Amino acid sequence: MAVLDANMTAQLQQLLGNLREPIVLRASLDDSDKSKQTEELLKEIEALHDKVSYERSDDNERRPSFEIARAGTDVGVHFAGLPMGHEFTSLVLALLQVGGHPVKVSDEQAQQIRDIEGTFHFETYMSLTCQNCPDVVQALNAMSVLNPNIHHIAIEGGAFQDEIEARDIKAVPTVYLNGEVFGQGRMTVEDFISKLDTGADAKAAAKLSEKEPFGVLVIGGGPAGVAAAIYTARKGIRTGLVAERIGGQVLDTNAIENFISMPYTEGPKLAAALEAHLHEYEIDVMKAQKVASITDEDGLKKVVTETGAELRAKQVIIATGARWRRMGVPGEEEYRNKGVTFCPHCDGPLFKGKSVAVIGGGNSGVEAAIDLAGVVGHVTVVEFLDTMRADDVLQRKLKSLPNVDIILSAATSEVVGDGKGVTGLTYTDRETNESKIIDVEGVFVQIGLLPNTEFLDGVVDLNERKEIVISDRGATSDPAIFAAGDVTTEPYKQIVVAEGSGATAALGAFDASIRG
Repeated sequence: MAVLDANMTAQLQQLLGNLREPIVLRASLDDSDKSKQTEELLKEIEALHDKVSYERSDDNERRPSFEIARAGTDVGVHFAGLPMGHEFTSLVLALLQVGGHPVKVSDEQAQQIRDIEGTFHFETYMSLTCQNCPDVVQALNAMSVLNPNIHHIAIEGGAFQDEIEARDIKAVPTVYLNGEVFGQGRMTVEDFISKLDTGADAKAAAKLSEKEPFGVLVIGGGPAGVAAAIYTARKGIRTGLVAERIGGQVLDTNAIENFISMPYTEGPKLAAALEAHLHEYEIDVMKAQKVASITDEDGLKKVVTETGAELRAKQVIIATGARWRRMGVPGEEEYRNKGVTFCPHCDGPLFKGKSVAVIGGGNSGVEAAIDLAGVVGHVTVVEFLDTMRADDVLQRKLKSLPNVDIILSAATSEVVGDGKGVTGLTYTDRETNESKIIDVEGVFVQIGLLPNTEFLDGVVDLNERKEIVISDRGATSDPAIFAAGDVTTEPYKQIVVAEGSGATAALGAFDASIRG
């Protein structure tokens, strides 16, 4: 049976027309069904272009696995397992880049990658349902194409469960370098360069500090920040945008079904569209930068990043968004990524057949529990209040599932573990004041958001939730600072609302500038 459907086959055939160099698909297989699927996939790809050939080498201990190699060179990338789902794009890009199609990084970044000295063997454990994993896989694949001393293999955790267990991996993506844990979570090319080239941050900071003052500097790359930057650029204002990543929390969102005009999309796709729209305008986009402080200097706002870069602007729009709220109980930080996680779509498959807890009975918590119930052995929803706050339709769906329990009036008190991973969750029954424990191997925290305003104490007025207090025009207590999106007192934390909020802040800033 074909692995690629007709649509995927047609798209891939068209894209393979961009190959410049011949490539070899070199497989290591056994008698498993997964190996048979892998071989079928590789043969289907081979049939699509005369610059693609397939051979079986069986020289890799991971089976099924395969290398995409540039014929006659040491340029290549590796996959272990079947890279479908979210990783199909990673496979396509690897085929094209190994085949000579240009890697989409700046000339400066490409040279930085080529100049990295040493030999690096990376292993990335990923799941096919993880939205964060492709960024990591694609970044390391691109770097291995540009620098043959960087080697990378992307490993589908579900196909190599023995390795997942042996290395006690409880979250994806997890990256190993030369056999040791290198990092977890979403990482970009910028992040890898920063870690591998110890002088990269200082050089980048020095270059950023040379920039002329901006008319408006937007801080944050989520929907609110992108909208604000586009709206200010459309007014002819010299605009800069500084952010850790483009997309913000959208990147961590799986299904999006409430973005008007788009019945369905996925977070990474929307984030890519946001970034593409940014580049339609003369906006100076500065990624992989986290702002540390905002001060006044010579009539301008001086914005300093954690890398030491100093940027200046007449006006600032803050759109730093929010992050998942933590429980703040013993064991939470100790076992983060060792059973404590915030992404059910990413990490759910790692808990196949196991018992897990979901903390939170709002929409996010109940949606997570519903998704997890189809993957794990058993789900226990733990809610602090005496009733769940999720929509009725979600609650009805949850209660219909046979492998779900719901505990109300429960105050989580501790995440319990054995030093390597989570073994249980302790909570206090708020009606009886009795302490109880449930045996779980995973804890998925879904209790709302916390605004990213730590660098703003004393800069602008914040409310009791540490959100930026704004007017109906996005103005803050500082006449030169505006704000937008989830970081503000805007009550509705939605993508469409954030975009509108960003536009409002930009127009508010423009109006203030022309009125003096």
